[in-house]
Amino acid sequence: MAKNEKKILNWDDFQALGNPDNAPEEPKAENTNVDYHAQVRIHLEKKHRGGKEVAIIRGLPLEEDELKNLAKEIKVKCGVGGSSKDGEIIIQGNMRDKILEILKQKGFKNTKYSGG
Repeated sequence: MAKNEKKILNWDDFQALGNPDNAPEEPKAENTNVDYHAQVRIHLEKKHRGGKEVAIIRGLPLEEDELKNLAKEIKVKCGVGGSSKDGEIIIQGNMRDKILEILKQKGFKNTKYSGG
């Protein structure tokens, strides 16, 4: 179909669009055991880091491999380095605003800033 052409529906197809029985099934979430209402906190720390700031994400209810994947995604979107260990994600620099947006888009609704 060309870019400017409009698709014309007959009456039966039009009625089928509004019928909820014909609606496509919702894709199921990949990980159904994740508690998206957990208290996730984003801390800002400078101690023992030579005066450099890092954002530490605590309280994520994820397994170690899921935590590493989320850390990688956050690092790529923020364009900085970091790591994940001991149930925490450490992101270099004060990237708390971007991290908060990423986590909210991922479905972690109870995410807030904490500390400095």
